Amino acid sequence: MSDTIQITDSHCHLDFDTFDEDRDQVIARALEAGVTRMVTICTKLRLEPQVRALAEQYDPVFYAAGTHPMSAADEPLASVDELVRLAAHPKFVGIGETGLDYHYTADSKAVQQDSLRIHITAARETGLPLIIHARDADEDMARILAEEHAHGAYDCVMHCFSSGAGLARVALDLGFYLSMSGIAAFPKSASLREIFAAAPPDRILVETDAPYLAPPPYRGKRNEPAYSIHTAQAGAQALGMDWPDFAAQTQQNFDRLFRKAALYRAAA
Repeated sequence: MSDTIQITDSHCHLDFDTFDEDRDQVIARALEAGVTRMVTICTKLRLEPQVRALAEQYDPVFYAAGTHPMSAADEPLASVDELVRLAAHPKFVGIGETGLDYHYTADSKAVQQDSLRIHITAARETGLPLIIHARDADEDMARILAEEHAHGAYDCVMHCFSSGAGLARVALDLGFYLSMSGIAAFPKSASLREIFAAAPPDRILVETDAPYLAPPPYRGKRNEPAYSIHTAQAGAQALGMDWPDFAAQTQQNFDRLFRKAALYRAAA
């Protein structure tokens, strides 16, 4: 294990029932592959206790919580106080995922925007990074992120980034990070790889979004944190970096953005 190149899966969903039968083995395979940390994301705050329990059970697992934009109209609106309270847990390392998704749920765009601004305020107050989901909402997303940043700085990662170059530029100009999922490794994602290649290497993270979006050679199958190695290798190639150097860079990037997780590891 000591000779294995190490990375972090910055975004997965280990609480989903697709992992119920082999969760121990999934985490063991990740560690064997060199994925030494995983951030599992709670997408509905009423499910936070079970996501928290995973972080408490597994040493390499951290967690974040928020209301996914596709659920914003169906779940109680989060409050800043609620998110700040949850953030007191030592392994709670991010706010979200939150954001805007107009692909299937454009009819709830108003409540999505309200929810997003609440999460931004909580990120600002806690100092934890905001975790953004954005789909088919580039213009509104860029506008709100910039408006809110002008009211007070906060940290942010654009999770599973697959939007356009314009939103990427706005996010990077605000000092935010772009996270590379298995989509970036798909053969037809050349334009997306170009966006990542144009980004500063110190602003890129890698993730699985497991159980979704498995990269080749596992495309179409259940994704799991171990497979983030394949996405990271595709990222190294896209940026023209040696694989060990790219992996080390993404580790540094994760530690810089998710400082609470880095400090937890250092204190352990």
